[in-house]
Amino acid sequence: MSPAAASDELHIAMFPWFAFGHISPFVQLSNKLALHGVRISFLTAPGNIPRIKSSLLLTPKTQIISLPIPPVEGLPPGLDSTSEMTPAMAEALKKALDLMQPQVKTLLSQLKPHLVVFDFAQYWVPKIASELGVKSLQFSVYSAVSGGYLIVPVRTSGNKNPTVEDLMKPPEGFPSTSIVSVERFQAENFLYVYKSFDGSPSVYSRSLEIIRDCDAIIIKTCNELEGPYVDHMRTQYQKQILLSGPLVPEPPSGQLEERWAKWLDQFPSKSVVYCSFGSETFLSDDQIRELSLGLELTGLPFFLVLNFPPDFNNKDAKLAGVLPQGFQERVKDRGIVHTGWVQQQLILAHDSVGCYFCHSGFSSVIEAFINDCQLVLLPLKGDQFLNSKLIAGDMKAGVEVNRRGEDGYFGREDVSDAVKTLMVDIDKDPCMSLRANHRKWGEFLQNGEIQAKFIANLVEELKAL
Repeated sequence: MSPAAASDELHIAMFPWFAFGHISPFVQLSNKLALHGVRISFLTAPGNIPRIKSSLLLTPKTQIISLPIPPVEGLPPGLDSTSEMTPAMAEALKKALDLMQPQVKTLLSQLKPHLVVFDFAQYWVPKIASELGVKSLQFSVYSAVSGGYLIVPVRTSGNKNPTVEDLMKPPEGFPSTSIVSVERFQAENFLYVYKSFDGSPSVYSRSLEIIRDCDAIIIKTCNELEGPYVDHMRTQYQKQILLSGPLVPEPPSGQLEERWAKWLDQFPSKSVVYCSFGSETFLSDDQIRELSLGLELTGLPFFLVLNFPPDFNNKDAKLAGVLPQGFQERVKDRGIVHTGWVQQQLILAHDSVGCYFCHSGFSSVIEAFINDCQLVLLPLKGDQFLNSKLIAGDMKAGVEVNRRGEDGYFGREDVSDAVKTLMVDIDKDPCMSLRANHRKWGEFLQNGEIQAKFIANLVEELKAL
């Protein structure tokens, strides 16, 4: 059906980067748009389709389209998402993605969508879309605070990349908020954004081309959470910026696996610390040791999920090798250590879980708020550092683990102190105020009318485009 034949029916092609931290928000946005009658064509690599099918709302107006990844040096065949790749392979995947331009152009010319919504890596989509008469919108799955701090043209004024010292300070024009600087180890990590690998454009270069060429930008946030940073980005980008709202996930379906439910059931309400860093954020051996000893020091029951990079074959053996000697025996009555996938949303929703110790990924943080789990934040890379400052600083709704500024070192006492602030010292004024703010944000995110209005407004703005 051509756009002319269905002018009242909006048709959007969705094209996320091949990482589930990106695919998931694109799926959430697709689901919410589909409920408003929007026709969705979801583009992804073949190996990602089974997992997408399990969460994408498959209506008669929704289709998933397979995009085979071309062979490139350094990328083993059959790997279709970054969850199975080393960092070097993920960089090779960007090269493969850039080779997909003719394939994507052919597909868009056949699909004839009104809009193509794409990710940070596909800087060439706006030009292809423009040639076909299709509007292009970048969907940023990152917070506005991280975009406004790192991905703004002023960061490379004078045509040179920023230094560590430059990145320790906010860019010119950044709003006056709690974020006045970052630590050296964080600024060093930010250098990745500006780095070219093997001649391929950097994340920053790709983003700047997108800002210049696309028709509009959608950010997964709202003014209530990040108003000053959104305004800063509008000023910097001189481009229409639309907001999708935070895309609060639907309540999880199904039941929690019996072994975990049985274990959690034995503890009082809101007493368990759940600790996880997602599927693609990894701690060093030293960090795992200090973290586990810190959780032991709290005296509280805990459920610790640790994942390892894809190049480890026997992850259980690796886990046994990095945990402190005698640790599992000492905590066996109140601590679980697991590697691999778990039903995270169902665990956070369990009555005995009262704290989520995480890496500050934006989706994880929202899960904590809607399940009334206090937030202890240990950001480890990129946007996580700025998300953490937003939550602990601007929103005053969580606690960040104290670390050494030059190298990011934290010890077991730092872990224990952060958890105890929220879980043990609950009658002290600072904790009471943190908990009150946390509850306020939780109520805002769980207000169905407010959240539905974000999407309704977005649909109207997309139609106007």
